[in-house]
Amino acid sequence: MLLIRPNCRVQFTAEDIDFIVAVLGRKIGTAECLVKLLAEEETRDLILDDEELLRALLERQGFLRVSSRFYFYVLVRQVLRRADIQDRAVADYVAEVLAAFSHAERAGCRVPGQPKPLEYFIDMLAALERADDRTRFLIRVHIGNHSLFLSGVFPERLQYRAAVRGFPALKYYEGLGRAHYRAASDHHLARRYDLAGILTTLAERFETTRLALNDLSERYFAIGDPDIA
Repeated sequence: MLLIRPNCRVQFTAEDIDFIVAVLGRKIGTAECLVKLLAEEETRDLILDDEELLRALLERQGFLRVSSRFYFYVLVRQVLRRADIQDRAVADYVAEVLAAFSHAERAGCRVPGQPKPLEYFIDMLAALERADDRTRFLIRVHIGNHSLFLSGVFPERLQYRAAVRGFPALKYYEGLGRAHYRAASDHHLARRYDLAGILTTLAERFETTRLALNDLSERYFAIGDPDIA
């Protein structure tokens, strides 16, 4: 099962480098200079926080030749900063969640012994009862991520289905995500993978993060409708 890690800020493609140079070249110089600056955490983070990058991503016409990780990180970082979530690792993690879950084949919960990925929360919750310790941790993280993705990117779809078809309301997804992020944050594997702080923040500020993603989704991008449960 895929364990999402906050890796957006260390995985730049050649297209990402070209884009940054095209936007910020007068400040940072050549691509060779940029690569050196990105290798240092402090200068890398200052570059990625430059609002000229955000404006360029939003205003440039036509197909953007940048990676999904770069795109989502710059946007998520900006909306979380406005929501007073300043930790870059949290923004990095949430951007990785969006990058991963925007691909339908990566959104399922793959559990050992199951022939197909689990797509419905009821199946994930049932799988918790018979899973080993490591798999329970991974399932809990996945439930938190999936809840954040659905409630953050598709709030109107969730509200519509709740009103018309009796599906769970937004508060259900918030409670589910918050509870499983909290449980996962207390697990020894969260500390091993340096995720305890991130998962704790997402548990404590799930609604704030969800609302920031609602704003991001409404203003800036669209992802295909998932199979929601």
